[in-house]
Amino acid sequence: MPKRSPPSDLVTEQLARIRAASQLGVVVDLACGRGRHTLAVAAAGIPVVGIDRSRAFLAELREAATQRELAVETLRADLENPAEIPLRSRCCGAVLVFRFLHRPLIPAIARALAPGGLLLYETFTVHQRALGRGPRNPDYLLEPGELPELFSELEILDQWEGLSGGTESAHVARITARAGLVD
Repeated sequence: MPKRSPPSDLVTEQLARIRAASQLGVVVDLACGRGRHTLAVAAAGIPVVGIDRSRAFLAELREAATQRELAVETLRADLENPAEIPLRSRCCGAVLVFRFLHRPLIPAIARALAPGGLLLYETFTVHQRALGRGPRNPDYLLEPGELPELFSELEILDQWEGLSGGTESAHVARITARAGLVD
């Protein structure tokens, strides 16, 4: 099994908020890949669902979760076709999205959040091209200041853009946001 990168600092810094949000509904890691964030959240004792289109990645995630006796469920879905999340509206206490961008999915992400639900989103910006690795297609890269604008209907709790640290530094934008309460 390939070695997983450590989770984003955003996840580790926001574990208390994720735990609180899990009381509102399921915690979902969209486009979870091999599950570095799914496993980090589950290791903190928070049940989580990882969604991805890769059968192989989901199998690796299930195996890792089983070996570590973590509360992880997996769901196979292509989030790009159609641009939907295979979950009921307003059922997610928290949605995590890392290094994935499909702009047509943004409304579905916002709809998936329960009232008061939490969104953690981190992905590449156009400045990533300068590093010579990662996505080059503008469809998968955020423009400066774009991420909070994409989720303007949510309450932005924290936002940041820049070069992340660590061994796998990247130019990213990140937000922590909360869905409004029902009127």
